[in-house]
Amino acid sequence: MIKKTLLGVATAAALVSAVQAEEVKIGFLGGFTGGIESLTPPIYDAARLAVSHVNGQGGILDGDILVMPSADTTCGDASAATNGADRLINSENVTAIVGALCSGPTIAAANNVAVPASVVMISPASTSPAVSELNDNDQVFRTPPSDAYQGEILARLLVSKGIEEAAVTYVNNDYGKGLADAFAAAFENEGGMVMANEAHEDGKADYRAEIASLASTGSQNLVVLAYADGSGQTILRQANESGNFVTYVGGDGMVGDGLVRAVGGDVLEGMIATKPGTPDLPGFDVFAALAEGVELDPNATFAGQSYDAAFIIALAIESMGEDSREGLSDHVRRVATAPGEVILPGEWAKAKRLLAAGQDINYEGATGQHEFDANGDVPGVIVEMTVRNGAFVEVGEVQ
Repeated sequence: MIKKTLLGVATAAALVSAVQAEEVKIGFLGGFTGGIESLTPPIYDAARLAVSHVNGQGGILDGDILVMPSADTTCGDASAATNGADRLINSENVTAIVGALCSGPTIAAANNVAVPASVVMISPASTSPAVSELNDNDQVFRTPPSDAYQGEILARLLVSKGIEEAAVTYVNNDYGKGLADAFAAAFENEGGMVMANEAHEDGKADYRAEIASLASTGSQNLVVLAYADGSGQTILRQANESGNFVTYVGGDGMVGDGLVRAVGGDVLEGMIATKPGTPDLPGFDVFAALAEGVELDPNATFAGQSYDAAFIIALAIESMGEDSREGLSDHVRRVATAPGEVILPGEWAKAKRLLAAGQDINYEGATGQHEFDANGDVPGVIVEMTVRNGAFVEVGEVQ
């Protein structure tokens, strides 16, 4: 968790500001409970780290204080996501939102609340290809690459390891289906055979029937595209009990040490997974040093993407020169697109000075360049993860 000293930066900045200093609000819409609850704290803390850098280096606009109210989506509940977004937008009056994290809640919050209210959302974790297809009036962006790409990379990785057949189970939502479809198509295109590609419902206590169906294919390679604190954890535990599988594979929603602790390091030793990574650019090293200074793991799943989402929103507000929702999406693109003076993580004072002088900036963040395309998507890299000695470790970028 963020150390008290980090939180004190924002507090101190507020105290030394004029009593009349106003608040500028950006919301955080995350899965604090539910399927990714063990993954959410570092994602949230990374966004708060970005906020602390803004407040510790002169504040936003005319010395105003940047604050970040939050709301919970439970990851899988569209109603909770809509209600959370509604509270942030209509009660907290946020200018923009970091989030949501899970793809279904992002789509629900965007369609039902954010897009009608012209509120920019930048998700640090929603990877479903369905996010690209939103009719969002250019209000929805994301800092990780789409699962259309991750599925292709995961398929290529398995084939490179000599895994030529697999049984797939995926959580029955936008995230699971999108990743499973992308993986299955790419795996077969690479010469692999998908023995089964079956949906399962999240939140059940018993998946033995689903596991038996997958095992009946004869495959010893089980691909689980679900959540570390939800169905994915239960399925892996019960799959191990069945004794039918040798190799376990997962996507980014499964990459968390909480999963390894819950299922057992010995059980998951050698598990293969993928997640969005960071390119070999200066921004990550800068972010890593800043994160480690406050005891935040810079390699935590989606932490770097969350820092970038919050920092880009703050830069966009500063670039626009006012705390307004209308027109903010244009400035999201403007502050993160070349040409312009490169801004790295933590360089708020530099960016503020350049923007005040009317100069262009180009944010290159913790997770690389953010040249948003027409759908609000970014290119990115996917890294291989594996379980080794009771924890997920990064193997390297998958080409």
